[in-house]
Amino acid sequence: MSIAEPAAAAALLERLPRRTPRATYRVQFHQGFPFAAAAAIADYLDALGVSDLYASPILTARAGSAHGYDITDPGRLSPDLGGDEGFEQLSAALAARGLGLLLDIVPNHMGIGDPRNGWWNDVLENGPASIYAGYFDIDWDPVPAQLRDKVLLPVLGGQYGDVLESGELRLRYDGGAFALSYFDHSFPIAPHSYGEILGHGLEALAAELGEDHPDLIELQSILTAISYLPDRSERAPEKVAERNREKEVIKRRIKALYEASAPVRAMIEATIARYNGVPGDPASFDLLDRLMDEQAYRLAFWRVATEEINYRRFFDVNDLAAIRVEEPAVLHDTHQLIFELLASGKASGLRVDHPDGLWQPPAYFRQLQLRYLAAVAERAGLDADPAAALDSGLWRELGGPGDTRWPLYVVAEKILSPGETLPEDWAVAGTTGYDFLNEVNGIFVDQGARKAFDRLYADVAGPQPAFANLVNAKKKEIMLVSLASEINTLSHMLDRLTERNRHYRDFTLNSLTFAIREVIAALPVYRTYISGPGTVTPWDERFVEAAVREARRRNPRTAE
Repeated sequence: MSIAEPAAAAALLERLPRRTPRATYRVQFHQGFPFAAAAAIADYLDALGVSDLYASPILTARAGSAHGYDITDPGRLSPDLGGDEGFEQLSAALAARGLGLLLDIVPNHMGIGDPRNGWWNDVLENGPASIYAGYFDIDWDPVPAQLRDKVLLPVLGGQYGDVLESGELRLRYDGGAFALSYFDHSFPIAPHSYGEILGHGLEALAAELGEDHPDLIELQSILTAISYLPDRSERAPEKVAERNREKEVIKRRIKALYEASAPVRAMIEATIARYNGVPGDPASFDLLDRLMDEQAYRLAFWRVATEEINYRRFFDVNDLAAIRVEEPAVLHDTHQLIFELLASGKASGLRVDHPDGLWQPPAYFRQLQLRYLAAVAERAGLDADPAAALDSGLWRELGGPGDTRWPLYVVAEKILSPGETLPEDWAVAGTTGYDFLNEVNGIFVDQGARKAFDRLYADVAGPQPAFANLVNAKKKEIMLVSLASEINTLSHMLDRLTERNRHYRDFTLNSLTFAIREVIAALPVYRTYISGPGTVTPWDERFVEAAVREARRRNPRTAE
């Protein structure tokens, strides 16, 4: 049977153990408080009357992460917290007391400052030709032409030339591959560049070994294989697959030759020493400088991030790169373990971190419900195609936030502005309750003392602007200081659009940038949910029109 069949779908929905937490207790996992520590307090939680343990992110994060929101491997439970064994211990302790487990998940971004993130490292190694290039929200054709097919990495503590010539960037051999070290950072070298490195001492090696020596012949064969690798600009799936396959074969051959041949090993080590230069001799770094130009990334002074960075981040945190969870493959690979835990009953619900960072939050929440149902159906031996369930009309009778018939309990981490309600097409139970908590905290505030505190504050800090003006000014400050690159990208996109229309083509890039900032600063909500033609709801329209009216009011002389 299939969940696309109404009878099977209805029967499955009836059997689902819908669970709404009565009371949650949040635990912040880290190396000092792993899964085993939480298992040890299960009796205490039960005695408190808690129904569900609310866990901080439990997937593999950056080594030593104190919060877990910098996920590096979504397919593995964090080894820092005890891994599979520790989690089984926690799961058993909760199940024995009838306690649920509410998971905090991070669909918007991944931590990229750690070698554990193999996806990101593959992107740095192969650029657009990486099998994971489409997983991250990267602009491969940004406004700065020198960044075409490259990722800007603002990690350097000073200007690139100064850092290079100080000897802080070091080329090294890395088990059949080559990498670049910068303090605790490590960046992969592109496979094509291996040809330049390995060919650098080829002539001297031939003179030492002779043209017929097996080691020399093997090295020459490796160089030929490198030359046939598809270029990193290749996007065709078959070329991407070929490059991904052949580069690993090349690495294994280099490793075997390096370990078996002392002359080749000595040649590689001498070549690396030449590349790494000598501080005080700027020309000695020319080889390394040329090598850096060939890579799919560009190392830069950290201060340039706000203006030229070309991957979407979590706000302005450079080490948190946004992922494209709207793509089915990305959603599957980042959520597969989560759905396994839910379908097996080891997790009972989800708290979704920062869904407003996603391209289409409504579609994402629907996918959570569908794929959870598919995972449960698969365990029940049913055809688990979630698309078929959607086509069957399974969801037509379900409403928006708060409908208790949704298969999976999900809450969204979203701050609602005054007068704003949760979008009606979100398949969630509600928000995490920041707005409610704000109301509760108001109990402890004596509103009658406001005027006295206002006078006291003004005496110390001086006259204060109206709150609405302060909010508007601070939004603009963030756009100018922290998010300049994002605004710059939007401005160029709008400029290309206006050039297509004779009524708008005379607007300059500067005027369009100004208008974008003004409208965003005047937007009364965090964001709208317009993602393309046919997706503009009355809710979106109301807030966009309000923002435009407010921007015009503040700038009455601006051309329209």
